[in-house]
Amino acid sequence: MLATDPGVSIAAIAAEAGVDRRTVYRRFASREDLLAAVYAARLAAIEEAIEDARLREAPVAVALHRYVENIIAVNRTWPVDLTRMLADDAVRARRDALAHEVAAFLDRATDEGLLRSGLPGGWASALLPQLMHLVSRELPELSAARAADIVVDTLLRGIGTP
Repeated sequence: MLATDPGVSIAAIAAEAGVDRRTVYRRFASREDLLAAVYAARLAAIEEAIEDARLREAPVAVALHRYVENIIAVNRTWPVDLTRMLADDAVRARRDALAHEVAAFLDRATDEGLLRSGLPGGWASALLPQLMHLVSRELPELSAARAADIVVDTLLRGIGTP
């Protein structure tokens, strides 16, 4: 609900969850506390997705697909407004550490020849999240695995004809 309407009322959230508004307020003292919990849950899911992908030790192609599939699942489970999420300094620092880990992996992918060298610095790190976000939003009918196939294929081969 927060992804669809960031201004949605706590009463509406409680009703959708099948609980009383007071129940929500017993758990979260304010709307900001609720949002912070949602952001923390999303970050924890991203951390788990990165750990599961084994970006440092798995073969690059395997790690790339696992990472993309996992992040697509996170995007679909926690579709929150990232701009608002990153306004919090602690959240931003945690997210930046994760982005650094993924960037290091993409450098490894380039060094091992999976990604083309000679592109502008950070291009793959900028493009990959956009592709994952796009497929998460525009192709919800696809499983995360099939959506990851499309993202990885697009990243590695583009959309032009061979």
